[in-house]
Amino acid sequence: MAHHKSAQKRIRQDAKKRLHNRYYKKSTRSAIARLRSLEDKAEAEKQLPALFSMIDRLAKRNLFHSNKAANLKSGLAQFVKTLG
Repeated sequence: MAHHKSAQKRIRQDAKKRLHNRYYKKSTRSAIARLRSLEDKAEAEKQLPALFSMIDRLAKRNLFHSNKAANLKSGLAQFVKTLG
């Protein structure tokens, strides 16, 4: 256990941030799964910009590596394009 006040505060802050980050990562992964389960191209195209925004936000906060974000966005765009 930490002995300094600053270390104890850092532990509290990290725990709070971890919960916050986990929520946003999980909600983004769920949104990706929902998009991949769609079969209607119009609906998928409607959801794509919001999903790209979520992915970009995670990349900006370093929760996703920028290359991972780019690969995800590319793959999702390609998936939507192939829907008929």
